[in-house]
Amino acid sequence: MANTQGPQGTNDPAGSTQMFRAFVDEAPQARQQPAAASSGPRLGLIIGVVVAVAIVAAVAWLALK
Repeated sequence: MANTQGPQGTNDPAGSTQMFRAFVDEAPQARQQPAAASSGPRLGLIIGVVVAVAIVAAVAWLALK
């Protein structure tokens, strides 16, 4: 691999600085697509928690009645 210069002028033989910058530049675009796809499972989880709380509240109400 070619030797590249890091931000302070230090030698970066692996080119990891350039690879990291490429990852950081592409990361926001990659994160937007899964966020839209994961809204379905997240909504299901919220509904499941609400239903579970309602069931526990109903059982507690019946037990104390």
